[in-house]
Amino acid sequence: MARTLNPSRRSLLAGAGLSALALTLAACGASSTGSSSTSGSAGSAEVSPGGRLGILTSGTDINWDPAKSQSMPVTSLVLVHRRLTTWSLSEGSEVEVVADLATDTGTVSEDGLSWTYTLKDGLFFEDGTAITSAHVKYGLERSFAPALAGGLGYHKTLLAGTEGYEGPFDGAHLDSIETPDDKTIVFHLRQTYGDWPWIVAQPAFSPVPEDKDDVATYARTPIASGPYRVEQYSTGVSATLVRNEHWSADTDDVRLALPDTIVFELGQDESTSIQRIIASAGDDAHAFCADRVAAAQLAQVSGNAEAAERLATPAEGGPLQYLAINTERVTDVEVRQAISRAVDKTAVVSALGGQLGASAATTYIAPGIPGRVEYDLYPTDVEAVAATLAGKEVGELILLAANDTATQAVAQAVQQALTEAGLRVTIDPQESEVVSERATQGDGSTYDLAIGSWNADFPSASAYIQPLFASSEIGGGGYNISRYSDPEVDAAIEEAIATLDPAEAGAKWAAIDQRVAAQAPVVPLANRRNSFLAGSGVTDFFVESYPAYPNYLVVGVSA
Repeated sequence: MARTLNPSRRSLLAGAGLSALALTLAACGASSTGSSSTSGSAGSAEVSPGGRLGILTSGTDINWDPAKSQSMPVTSLVLVHRRLTTWSLSEGSEVEVVADLATDTGTVSEDGLSWTYTLKDGLFFEDGTAITSAHVKYGLERSFAPALAGGLGYHKTLLAGTEGYEGPFDGAHLDSIETPDDKTIVFHLRQTYGDWPWIVAQPAFSPVPEDKDDVATYARTPIASGPYRVEQYSTGVSATLVRNEHWSADTDDVRLALPDTIVFELGQDESTSIQRIIASAGDDAHAFCADRVAAAQLAQVSGNAEAAERLATPAEGGPLQYLAINTERVTDVEVRQAISRAVDKTAVVSALGGQLGASAATTYIAPGIPGRVEYDLYPTDVEAVAATLAGKEVGELILLAANDTATQAVAQAVQQALTEAGLRVTIDPQESEVVSERATQGDGSTYDLAIGSWNADFPSASAYIQPLFASSEIGGGGYNISRYSDPEVDAAIEEAIATLDPAEAGAKWAAIDQRVAAQAPVVPLANRRNSFLAGSGVTDFFVESYPAYPNYLVVGVSA
């Protein structure tokens, strides 16, 4: 079976990369720009447009080129670049896909193979040039150029006729992207794909003016279509955004664009940044940390009553931490089920910082994803494990896990529980790159178990089930690291992917979730709660279960 998707970023196998990637993974959309003032979660003062917002991050670089970006909507890059659609999220609600540059989330053809979008009126780049459908097409085509590799690549396998295409720089263009006029763009797909409105919210669908495209410098000096433009950028030091005077709130129902200036302080020590925001002095009162609060500092923050009021933590956990069972080596489904029942998830949660750091997971689809159905097939049951394993010969199990502190703590909790159940488990600690190489590129012969972490690129159940369990995702860079293969499940995945009605698709994905779980290729361990800290003068600072990062586009500062 041909691979359905081949996104550029899938899993955080190390588990520790979550905070380091806050700039590229952070944020979800806002619900409205209808009011000129808003009250905040971190700060309770009324706020009007204006002021300086600081963002402290350990990241040393922000690549502003949308073709090379893996950033989720809505995040740092979407302050500068708009896309055809984007995400909208109000506090306490699930994220929704909404129109951005386009007038709606798309019109699909009867056969499901074509999607048509019409651009809004009044759209301009920072230099006053009107944005047209040709700019969107060019922006997307340039993402195919080898020199601009690294961005999310869902569209590259979904669009028809892309085989061998390497971008527009030699005059070649894609027939599967039509621009019949300045306002209209039509995409022709190679397969029916119900989640296409989520795909056109990804960075590569940002407009780029061909006559201003210097590939060598665009990552530092992009042409803005969003409410901010890059005024200054110094790698490893800082990036300053100021208002784009040609952006109009009348065309944008998502970005509040409250601060006058946004300053990213790059290369900051995470622990020091948290201490600065706890103190909330000077400019730091109007700043937040893009890195999540580490488990070791959660107790300090929660023990400080004033700082604890400024800590944003989702009600439910977010990214999935899991134990993959190599089904090519652990072939007995009853043994895999026994492993699932033997794992002590309370100990795993404790290893991740307790209830502030994680919550026990029972499903593959994470909280906050539309269509998710709660279930628990394998509650901890020591007696059932003993009965299942009685008389079975199970050899030593090699547990592959990245050697960072958090992942090793999880691995040790798993090892202890399985040892107490009578199994022999040896942890094989490796650098995260080695873990990824062995699990996604290797032949699966070097591990029986592996610790993985997953935060999907868009909020659809398909972005969990397909990459983790489709047989097309075994090896070759795919993240089916349990090496699970079931032709009937593959067929069900293809059917769900092609379902255009979101509610109908959600029901199909939920059914597949439980169907796969019955064969126990993966033990869902915990959903990590990403907690973030803001200064006392920051408003509308909150974190939901998905995408489990702050919403950059509604944050403001009080006077």
